[in-house]
Amino acid sequence: MIRIEFPDKSKKEFPEGITGIEIAKSISPGLAREVLSITVNEDIFDLTRPIHNNAAIKLHKWDAPEGKHTFWHSSAHLMAEALEALYPGIKFGIGPAIENGFYYDVDLPGDTVITEKDLPMIEQKMTELARQKNEFRRKETGKKEALEKYTKKGDEYKQELISELNDEEIILYTHGNFTDLCKGPHLPSTESIKAIKLLSIAGAYWRGDENRKQLTRIYGVSFPKQKLLDEHLKILEEAKKRDHRKIGKELELFTFSQKVGQGLPLWLPKGAKLRERLEDFLKDLHRKYGYEPVITPHIGQKELYVTSGHYDKYGKDSFKPIHTPNEKEEFLLRPMNCPHHCEIYRFKPHTYKELPIRYAEFGTVYRYEQSGELHGLTRVRGFTQDDAHIFCRPDQLKEEFIKVIDIVFSIFNALDFHDFTTQVSLRDPEDKVKYIGSDENWEKSEQAILEACEEKGLKIKIVKGEAAFYGPKLDFMVNDIIGREWQLGTIQIDYNLPERFELEYIGADDVRHRPVMIHRAPFGSMERFVAMLIEHTEGKFPLWLTPDQVVILPISEKFNDYAKKVFNFLNNYDIRTLIDDRNEKIGRKIRDNELKRVPYLLIVGEKEMNEKSVAVRKQGEGNQGNMKLEEFAEFIVKKAKIR
Repeated sequence: MIRIEFPDKSKKEFPEGITGIEIAKSISPGLAREVLSITVNEDIFDLTRPIHNNAAIKLHKWDAPEGKHTFWHSSAHLMAEALEALYPGIKFGIGPAIENGFYYDVDLPGDTVITEKDLPMIEQKMTELARQKNEFRRKETGKKEALEKYTKKGDEYKQELISELNDEEIILYTHGNFTDLCKGPHLPSTESIKAIKLLSIAGAYWRGDENRKQLTRIYGVSFPKQKLLDEHLKILEEAKKRDHRKIGKELELFTFSQKVGQGLPLWLPKGAKLRERLEDFLKDLHRKYGYEPVITPHIGQKELYVTSGHYDKYGKDSFKPIHTPNEKEEFLLRPMNCPHHCEIYRFKPHTYKELPIRYAEFGTVYRYEQSGELHGLTRVRGFTQDDAHIFCRPDQLKEEFIKVIDIVFSIFNALDFHDFTTQVSLRDPEDKVKYIGSDENWEKSEQAILEACEEKGLKIKIVKGEAAFYGPKLDFMVNDIIGREWQLGTIQIDYNLPERFELEYIGADDVRHRPVMIHRAPFGSMERFVAMLIEHTEGKFPLWLTPDQVVILPISEKFNDYAKKVFNFLNNYDIRTLIDDRNEKIGRKIRDNELKRVPYLLIVGEKEMNEKSVAVRKQGEGNQGNMKLEEFAEFIVKKAKIR
């Protein structure tokens, strides 16, 4: 018998070699139909794999991320089986589960091309195969046997993947007539996959290398019930309406130019003003919390980033080095701001009385993203971080960390973000090669974050393996109005960069000590934050933030002069105002400006001119009645102060 512990700390004994699905059945026959995968001692298992020795387990249903991951990963294999049946000779790259569904990269035979019109046919084949209720069967095999199998099949992509693995890492999964190289986990069978929708097709270079063949990437999503798929498709339709690229163009916030370069956004006047107001809001918080502004260059010598470790981490994702013509200098577009701030700290000696020192900068950084991965403002090659670095004594660490949490909460309250979760990302204890620094420093950093979160009463989710390479972090995951999750604020503790840059302060004992460093970016990046904000609000920004607060609509040309007087009056109150004096009917002007998401529309005609008033319409709510100019101005000023 083996003893198994469940998350609620209850324990039960089961026969040696019992499977996850048998455990679920023993608890409740109905539960077995809902469970999709199982965690055994922190490793995700297939439900059909036997469990040996004493174990801590957790059963994953559809509402768990691990359950969805298993479901969608299995669906990717089902799609591959359908593609192989429909397109004999097809070759397969990789087919992972992603945040909302799955994809598979494939190399089609000969001149075959798959278009959007072919997707329903592939969906139909997938449904047909799913109804066969084929089991996913796991087989551990040797490298030689696996290479022979895929050499015979003529699939060079799988051969390449196998050549990089060790014998014990090579696992094959078979369902129906299809076998794939994969470490799992998978569903017990295809029976659970009831509703399927293939969404789009894109190109993707093999292994993300532009010098290698471009494969066809097919995206899809699947669900255990048709109702869940229908709900998901409604969300996708709503997301399409809210697409920041579409709204950004309509509202004239930003654009891109092929001549400037892919992934390098150009902020138009309205977008620049919106972004400037976000920056001003954060600068007000900086002043309140004692931050000092700094400015650093967009490039730095390669050695700077070698010292910090960023070159090892981001070197492959950086633009090519810049070499000076006559000197042996090598510069990089900076991938991060923190090394520059470390050098500012080193400018002069510091004592314990000066700490904490807080440097803040809206610093633009650069990463070379593949062209196929660029996406509006959410995935760009140049982005600005609302970056700050705090250098403090170890005894100040928790207090400073909590103050940063308070800054994040101030931002969330101002922008009405109340639906969020907090995630603590720790290093993977089984893969320490990815990280820099000693075990002692990592343990101190992780403990400090956990204590600060406990003191603030945060309900945290702990994830291992997602830490920054130099330290653990606390991430704030915000759910937008249609339920999508975005990572925004991040706070990181770092004992390692102060060591690498030999940062010091003189303590009360007159001895040199190392400061601790806190990295923080409440917005994350300005580009991604604005994209999320556009999609969350559908371009209907809070009054204090919106580029244009008021538009004046004269009923006819006779009232253009009065419209200008209203404009000047409101301008004296610093109310951001436009005049729409086009020679159009008032109904057309109202419709057009509603589409531009201007919060308040002021209709002016003979009555308003005589009474020195305006007829007020609110975006999306219609007529609000007439107001005297002074009354309306005071109303807007008061409203705009709420943030």
